[in-house]
Formats: sequence, C-alpha cells, structure tokens
Amino acid sequence: MTQLKWLVHPVMIFIFSIITVAMSLILYIYWYVEISAGLKAVIQKANLDPDQVLAPQTWVVILILSILVGIILMGMFIIFVYNQKTLQLYRLQRNFINNFTHELKTPVTSLKLYLETFQKHQLSREDQLKYLNYMIHDADRLSENITRILNLARIESKTFKEEFVTRDLVSFLEQFSERNKHIFHGCEIHVHNPTGRAFEYGIDLSLFEMLLMNLLTNATKYNSSKTPRVDITFTPTDKELHIRFEDNGIGLPRTELKKIFRKFYQIGQPDNMSAKGSGLGLYLVDTIARIHKGTITAESKEGEKGSVFSLILPSKLLAANP
Repeated sequence: MTQLKWLVHPVMIFIFSIITVAMSLILYIYWYVEISAGLKAVIQKANLDPDQVLAPQTWVVILILSILVGIILMGMFIIFVYNQKTLQLYRLQRNFINNFTHELKTPVTSLKLYLETFQKHQLSREDQLKYLNYMIHDADRLSENITRILNLARIESKTFKEEFVTRDLVSFLEQFSERNKHIFHGCEIHVHNPTGRAFEYGIDLSLFEMLLMNLLTNATKYNSSKTPRVDITFTPTDKELHIRFEDNGIGLPRTELKKIFRKFYQIGQPDNMSAKGSGLGLYLVDTIARIHKGTITAESKEGEKGSVFSLILPSKLLAANP
C-alpha cells in the first residue's frame, strides 16, 4: 500500500514526466538519425519506393510520440492541481494560525487584566463575583480551543484506535444533553423519537460525545435568539437512520454549506478577523461521522434563521428494536 502511494505521489509523477520527456527526445533522435538512415540505404540497394516503406514507420513514431506527449501533459496537469491544493491548504493553515493565535491570546489577555484588577484594587463581593464569572468564561474559551487541538491530534494519530460499544442512540443523546446542560448556557434541547423505537448502534463513546459537543456548542454559540433551542429528531428509512439537529441560530450562507467541513475552514474574512471559531469543530464532526461509517450534511435556508445538521448512519449496521 505504501509503495502504491509513492507511485502516485506528485514528486514521482514529476520524475516520470521528466523521464518521459527524455525518452521521447531520445526516441526521436534515434529514429530519424539512425533508423531512417539505415532504411534509406537498404531501400536504395533494393530499388524500392521510399514512400511505401517509410510512411508506415513514420506513423508509428508519430503515434508513440503522441502517447508520450499525452503522458507528459497529464503529469504536468496533476502537478499543477497538486500545487494549487497545496497552496490552498497553506493559506488555510496560515489563516488558522493567525485566527487561532487571536483566539488564544484574547482570553489570556482578559484573564491577566482581571487578575491585575484584583491585585491593585479592593473590590466589593459583588464585583469580585462579576469578574470571577468573566474569568471562568475566558478559561472555558481557552480550554475549548486547546481541547479541539488535542482532539484533532488524537484522531489523526496513527496509533489511535477506536473502541466501539453498542448503545441506544436515543437514550444516549437524552443522557448526554441532560448531563451537559450547564455547558450549553440555557439552551433548550429536545430529543424527538416519533417511532418510539430504540436504535442501537456501535459507537466510540468519547468520539461520539465529541461530535455531539461540537454540534450543540455551535448551535448555542452562533445563536442570537432569546432562548436558544435545538430539536434532535430520529427519522429511520429503509437504508439509513437520519439524526437531525435543528437549531434556531443565525443560520449559514448557502455558499458555505459544502465548505464548512473542511479542515481549518472559517466563515468570514481572515484578514479582518471576522472569521469565527478555530476552523476545526465541524471538521472533527465530519471525521467522527466517517469513523462511524456515516456522513454529516448541513442545510440552511437563505434569509431564515436556523440550520439543520443531519447525521446519517447506515441501517445495515443498526440493530433497531421494533
């Protein structure tokens, strides 16, 4: 498998392209200098018509050269595409580093300011509690960003191994939302299961909780409603189980729906720091969904509030009780 990856690596393709160019030049020179001269001598001695002998050979050379040129062009095209993707990834990484540095520096600066205030001033108990709440919020923000980096490193580690256990997804989501309701800042989370069935599926507990945490945190974080709300609905079909996470948040531009699951991608302009988040949350969600043999999709109607994220799992891996 490793050898196969090396064969399709752009560097190897570039080397093959150079070799092909050299071969085509050598073939051309060899044919027209050596072979053609020899054939002409034989033709003259045999008193044959040169057009009848050399014409078919010329077409063979033209065909071979055309194939070689096609290989060269294909190799160059692949290298160009790879280079463009590499540049795009570099820009995303650079923007991620700039924004993530800002995301880390802001709460640290804020914490330092509050600590200096405590150090220099005698504050009333009411002010102390107010500043302590601000500090806790900044610490949570800092912890969230660091956790996402650690989670990304963990998932992409070659030594990482999933540990799947079978759980009823309806009960699991109900227990998760109840256990972590203090994290979602008063968000109303409702789990709907119209069929009343239990859907048992093999999940990695820590990874699946990470997926839920990212989806529900985003629904709360990017929400301007007075009371944030998320409705989680289980909808089974013949081949799939759809778990819909529908919120009443600010929604997403239609042009961004397919991009938001990319690594390091952030909605907004990185240059003016209007891009929000770390660019890792939904990438982790998509990666975890794939680890569980599923997919994640996003919907959002233009001009309307709210987004819908659908986790789609295959029914063939699902043990559903009637």
